[in-house]
Amino acid sequence: MLDAIQNFLASYGALLAKGTLDTLIMVVISTFLAYCVGLPLAVIFKLTDPGSLKPQPVVHAILGWVVNMGRSIPYILLMIILIPVSHAITGTSLGVKGAIVPLAIAAAPFVTRIVEGSFSELPFGRVEAALAFGASTLQVVWKVYLKESLPALVRGAAITIITLVGYSAISGALGAGGIGDVAIRYGYYRYQNSVMIATLVILIIIVQIIQSCFDLVARRIDKR
Repeated sequence: MLDAIQNFLASYGALLAKGTLDTLIMVVISTFLAYCVGLPLAVIFKLTDPGSLKPQPVVHAILGWVVNMGRSIPYILLMIILIPVSHAITGTSLGVKGAIVPLAIAAAPFVTRIVEGSFSELPFGRVEAALAFGASTLQVVWKVYLKESLPALVRGAAITIITLVGYSAISGALGAGGIGDVAIRYGYYRYQNSVMIATLVILIIIVQIIQSCFDLVARRIDKR
């Protein structure tokens, strides 16, 4: 048994390590880009709600429609559609660079809804109290919505990252690299069940670590 493990690691260890690193790179960068887009959209979506600080029903409805449309497209189909966009932005539609654009675009509407949901959990009385003390809209966003909902935002970030881990594995089917690519090329196409199992174990470990770490951070910063 030990010899079999050693032989397996000698044959596929470096490949699995590179695939894992590529997956983490894709997920981290795409999560950052998704929040750069999704977080401001969530703020606008919340502020323009008919019962919020800057009610704009038309803007709110249009933004909600766009976000829902983005969430309704299956990721593998979205990735195919965005191949020209990825190539135009990164110079390639393959490998780690080629996967970052569709991953970020796929996650942005998801982030918008998660963040907006976190904002909606806050009692509106806190917003009213801040306004009573003369807070501006920007101060309400920063000190009430973002600060008060931080534990929920952290847990939402964990959900987003874990979702992108799954999406990155799907990306491997289209030559995007990462652990999914290893599973497809060396596990599925070459009938190496041990490689398939190894990639599955790695993905489970990654997800468990992410969830545990973010849960710990959320509990530490939750002052309720």
